[in-house]
Amino acid sequence: MKWESVIGLEIHVQLATLSKIFSGAASAYGAAPNTQACAVDLGLPGVLPVINSRAIEMAILLGVALDAHIAPRSIFARKNYFYPDLPKGYQISQYEDPIVGLGHLDIELAGEPKRIRIRRAHLEEDAGKSVHDAFPGQSGIDLNRAGTPLLEVVSEPDLDSAAEAVQFMRTLHTLVRFLGICDGNMQEGSFRCDANVSIRPVGSTALGTRAEIKNLNSFRFVERAINFEIERQIEVLEAGGRVLQETRLYDAERDETRSMRSKEDAHDYRYFPDPDLLPIEITQHAIDAARAALPELPAAKRRRFQQALGLTGEDADALSADFAVATYFEELAARCGDPKQAANWITGELFAALKREDLDFAANKISPAALTELLARIKDRTISNSLAKQVFDAMWNDEGSADDIIKARGLQQVTDDGAITALIDAVIAESPEQVAQFRAGKDKVFGYFVGLVMKRSKGKADPSQVTEILLRRLKAD
Repeated sequence: MKWESVIGLEIHVQLATLSKIFSGAASAYGAAPNTQACAVDLGLPGVLPVINSRAIEMAILLGVALDAHIAPRSIFARKNYFYPDLPKGYQISQYEDPIVGLGHLDIELAGEPKRIRIRRAHLEEDAGKSVHDAFPGQSGIDLNRAGTPLLEVVSEPDLDSAAEAVQFMRTLHTLVRFLGICDGNMQEGSFRCDANVSIRPVGSTALGTRAEIKNLNSFRFVERAINFEIERQIEVLEAGGRVLQETRLYDAERDETRSMRSKEDAHDYRYFPDPDLLPIEITQHAIDAARAALPELPAAKRRRFQQALGLTGEDADALSADFAVATYFEELAARCGDPKQAANWITGELFAALKREDLDFAANKISPAALTELLARIKDRTISNSLAKQVFDAMWNDEGSADDIIKARGLQQVTDDGAITALIDAVIAESPEQVAQFRAGKDKVFGYFVGLVMKRSKGKADPSQVTEILLRRLKAD
């Protein structure tokens, strides 16, 4: 029997507010344990939550970007369960009337577009964190994360493969960073995913029993966990067993999922409206304000880079996938007047330098203005492309501006026809065998002459002049 997979994702987007969703405690990452948990976060008797209006604004902004329904009236609910890092014994979330309703997100995989429906996106507070390696034989509880604002984006089960799931997750990751509502830092837990996976016979319309894989915090783990789970479920069914509805964890070291607990249904959480929080009334004015605040979205930017600036699809994808990269590229292209050259240097030398030192783009050491100066020296033929790469490396290592480095190292390109001709004539005179081969039709030997001339000039000769004069001199006799 042939099987097909059915996948839906629940992606937790940590909103980039300065304070928590129901208290004034700071939400910054990295503070000492339990130093950013106030009385509201701890659930102490008598305290009352107060909604952070900025979290509502961010939720509306994402809803507009997803072309989703924004609820005119939205309520908060208590989701009741016990866990050591949930001091209140319940999580404030949304069940009925979520702030963002039906919408969609378009993805593209291997050149094929696909629309993925969004079921809902609801606001909720994060729980704390259990720490199992700080004290021998004991577990600790860090409540700094308790109350951190999350927007949980739930897709319909429209994803057919692990690759599609990853592409959906990447596309949403790019979008929330463009909107400025999330830093997208997966290592810090700012963007993480639960994957619901089931299989069914090809051609069937009934959904199979799903397993939920919790807390996947990298694109690679999402793909590997889903692929493993699909194969596991196929093996279970083909052996005559049945797939259990359960929550599973992914073990990256063993590259497998394993059972965590039986999967709860909504009634197990005993949802009911939170009596301490009034309903949210969202006006059309608030929705219009969010729509007016929308930046150019990644898909539109990618199309413009290709159609208006003449970039390849590959370069447009690379330069529109991150807001900081796109902003840098547009400034560099405007300054140097050559979008293709700007794209080549960003996706080439700049990306390579960042990768070499394992740095995020935010740690980029060369400003658009500084790189523009280097590109100008290529354009006015002060240096060649190969020498420019040496200058770039020196700039990256804080040795000064492009002009200062070129002057200090004496890298000015040789463009004098007479000087280049003299070098070429000397190489020809010393290479009678290679000259004979070239004149006999062995064109590949031409590179031999170019290499020698460039070596003798210490890389300073203008390559285009070398090619032109060399070709003329070799054919002269």
